Amino acid sequence: MSMQFTTAIRGNFFDIAACVDRPEQLDAQLRHIADGLLLLDHGTIVWHGSWQQGASLLAPDTVVTDYRDKLIVPGFVDTHIHYPQTEMIGAYGDQLLAWLKHYTFPTESQFGCAEHAEKMSAFFLQQLLSNGTTTALVFGTVHPQSVDALFGQAAALNMRLIAGKVMMDRHAPAALLETPQQSYQQTRALIERWHGRQRLGYAITPRFAPTSSPALLEQVQRLRNEFPDVWLHTHLSENHDEVAWVKQLFPQRRNYLDVYHHYGLTGSKSVFAHCLHLEEQEWDCLCDTHSSIAFCPTSNLFLGSGLFNLGKAWQKKVKVGIGTDVGAGTTFNMLQTLGEAYKVAQLQSYKLAACEAFYHATLGGARALSLDKQIGNFSVGKEADFVVLDPAVSPLQKLRNANCHDLAEQLFVLLTLGDDRNIYRTYVDGKIVYQPSARQEAA
Repeated sequence: MSMQFTTAIRGNFFDIAACVDRPEQLDAQLRHIADGLLLLDHGTIVWHGSWQQGASLLAPDTVVTDYRDKLIVPGFVDTHIHYPQTEMIGAYGDQLLAWLKHYTFPTESQFGCAEHAEKMSAFFLQQLLSNGTTTALVFGTVHPQSVDALFGQAAALNMRLIAGKVMMDRHAPAALLETPQQSYQQTRALIERWHGRQRLGYAITPRFAPTSSPALLEQVQRLRNEFPDVWLHTHLSENHDEVAWVKQLFPQRRNYLDVYHHYGLTGSKSVFAHCLHLEEQEWDCLCDTHSSIAFCPTSNLFLGSGLFNLGKAWQKKVKVGIGTDVGAGTTFNMLQTLGEAYKVAQLQSYKLAACEAFYHATLGGARALSLDKQIGNFSVGKEADFVVLDPAVSPLQKLRNANCHDLAEQLFVLLTLGDDRNIYRTYVDGKIVYQPSARQEAA
């Protein structure tokens, strides 16, 4: 049997074979091939299985990259992150609304400068890749050039990225405000320029209800109707004061989510970050409309916003992905973010197993973004985005890893002790886009 391929990779592979509706279904979908083979035709997976089964597909002179002493997993999917906030990560002392005023808005004001946006876009994408994140749903700023810069950099890598410029017409500094018509026109132009180009997608991005007048939300709805295949990305019920503010601003609406739902902004490609303080009807609406939640444990803890109820999301059959939410989140690293998710769950007597955690960060995250047909595991026909992890890069990790009894324990140790040092290689579109320097590897 002959097969056309350009890259052959041998290694220790782990992924989840199919999406699930309940966590107890995950064990049946766990796919671990300790000595496996992955064949790529440029950026597409054309064969995946055991080395014993696949070796016969290789010609005698085939170059095989060997990662058997590592662990290969699908590329991480970050379902909520703010690239302009990279340079203010770790800002001290405030909860959400004061934090926006004191730190976020002044930082985002700089992105009217295209040169600054270019510089920060390059840095941001390097941070994603050096942490094993190969797909992200990203907030820009209100400035169109912030999105042009980010998409241009991602296109050069042929990276799968979804992003959008912030839409905002009230309750923010004057320099960051726009009229509803300006917001519509600029967003429409960005959609036409970038959506569907290579592996890029556009997300209509109203910051959140408090900075959106009814007139602006009408323009968001107009765009959603004109471009039904784009994403919708915003915030929902992150902070108690924010929820109370929304009730004051939109007294005619039943609850916070109903503000968005009233304007037709829920749906299968709508992603709502946080969702910490939802009413029962809001959970039901998210389920009924096939909307998704981005669970952002690190930022929720950092800003003191609250604890996301992952068990409730499973019960209500609402799709969930993981978001680092930089810069309220304090790390780009998905392993560290999953470690925080475990702690959030523990505080609510929910045992987040390692297999489930990796599902939310890979195939589950892809499903939350309606991308599970394209990415998220090693199934044939999917795009070749994956991460090679070194499970033991410090004396403590080596000691602990040597005492692991099975894969589940090794994965759990990775998400409790892991960080960016564990990222050995990152592949996007079948090509290595990150590897640590010789000095880093030696350390």
